Amino acid sequence: MTSTTRVPAAQITGLKGGLMKQMATRKLGKVPTAIGVYWHNPKVLMTTFGMGNKVQKWDACDEQLKSLAHMAVAAMIGCTWCLDFNYFQAHNENLDVEKARHVPRWRESDAFTTLEREVMGYAEAMSQTPPTVTGEMSARLLERLGAAALVELTAAIAFANLTTRANVAFGIESEGFAQACGLRPLAGPVGVASQS
Repeated sequence: MTSTTRVPAAQITGLKGGLMKQMATRKLGKVPTAIGVYWHNPKVLMTTFGMGNKVQKWDACDEQLKSLAHMAVAAMIGCTWCLDFNYFQAHNENLDVEKARHVPRWRESDAFTTLEREVMGYAEAMSQTPPTVTGEMSARLLERLGAAALVELTAAIAFANLTTRANVAFGIESEGFAQACGLRPLAGPVGVASQS
């Protein structure tokens, strides 16, 4: 599942390292390779981890929509770690796992509502270089979600870009979190075999 990362994982040491390993093991069942990679600079790890925790506490936008948006970013950028982790998280947070499973092929799948498709399209448009978000996209989401939720969704997508792009640059790949809890493999695009 995992391959060699571009920055080798550091040995996680010290009091903070022990706490980080304990917390990761409690939440995920093991210490992910990503923590070892980021441990070369604990300030970056702690800041990113802290930001992620704060993003998860925002509550103006529906959790399912934010989860689908993050997975759409991960699928587009090619972050297998984020796809795997967010599928696992959807399971743990009692979100719609079958929808999460189909995010890599959301355009072809009939599992999604119009709003969910608009959110994933918006997430992908934000993730293009340069971004391709249109006034029409924003206006539709503003009308459907309201200003507070749209601001939150946009910030969550921006955070997803931070994490997915860093993981891909470091060569951090899926570690089988979803598989470990018995979830079916993620659906692949039409004409492509499913990922395992």
